Amino acid sequence: MKEEIAKIKENSIKEITNCKDEKELNDLKVKYLGKKGELTVVLRGMGNLSPEERPKIGSLVNQVRDELEILVKNKEKEFKRKELEKKLETENIDVTEPSKKINLGSLHPITQIIEEVEEIFLGMGYKIADGPEVEKAIYNFDKLNTPPDHPARDVQDTFYITDDIVLRSQTSPVQARVMENQKPPIKIICPGAVYRSDSVDATHSPVFHQIEGLVVDKNIAMTDLKGTLEMFAKKCLGENTKIRFRPHHFPFTEPSAEADVSCFVCGGKGCRVCKGEGWIELLRLWNGTSKCFKKLWNRPRRIFRFCFWIWCRKNCNGKIRNRRYEIII
Repeated sequence: MKEEIAKIKENSIKEITNCKDEKELNDLKVKYLGKKGELTVVLRGMGNLSPEERPKIGSLVNQVRDELEILVKNKEKEFKRKELEKKLETENIDVTEPSKKINLGSLHPITQIIEEVEEIFLGMGYKIADGPEVEKAIYNFDKLNTPPDHPARDVQDTFYITDDIVLRSQTSPVQARVMENQKPPIKIICPGAVYRSDSVDATHSPVFHQIEGLVVDKNIAMTDLKGTLEMFAKKCLGENTKIRFRPHHFPFTEPSAEADVSCFVCGGKGCRVCKGEGWIELLRLWNGTSKCFKKLWNRPRRIFRFCFWIWCRKNCNGKIRNRRYEIII
């Protein structure tokens, strides 16, 4: 039996060494090392040996098996190396070609909301206006009809950099800057971060995001404002969304109102989200005060205008396109 094992070893090493491809190598692997291979047949015949010979023959067979397995693995590596070399010789790779773009992370929910709102108003002919977040007090207050004794100008409510420089408490200064440099017609929205000296709780934050809108033109009425906001609500919250206006007192922005939308959870029937009322407050709106326009234009009576004010925060109960967000007013 030792002679048989030696012959198997000699033949197998010779054939594996001289094989030409992977298919032939796999056939030889089955022939000598498979379940029905020649070495396996030798092991099955050990039952005819004496007890003294069995350990010696078994050890010899295992030794030959280990050598053949190492030889097969080395041959496989050789074939893979040759295949790679062939590819490198026949295929041209442009190493200067830009790689595929890798997207890391995703947009913040507030950014997603702002971009969606921007797309809606751009579709209605609005332009996007931007301004500094570190703002002059004259734009943040005086040009917006906020008198010196107004509580909003206290250090308890506003972050002051200097006596004349503040972190803007609303995006309204952008409106003033646009009106200074542009004559009617004006049709803009002003998204951005704003800052107020508030303690953090469920409905307050020292930093939040706001979207204001301003329209100034001839023959503008409250019906135009309602139509605009109704279109916005349907595009943003769903085609079945209804909107209503409620008169509300906001000092220095009279006449003013609040806008509610039908609850996106119950559809207006009343539930826990809308506190049984069927409506959820969405935004504030006003007609724009004559005093503000007098500071910028000489003849405000010939001009019609309306404004609206949306505040956006995350982790709330507003629902935009099947995603849950909050619109804080």
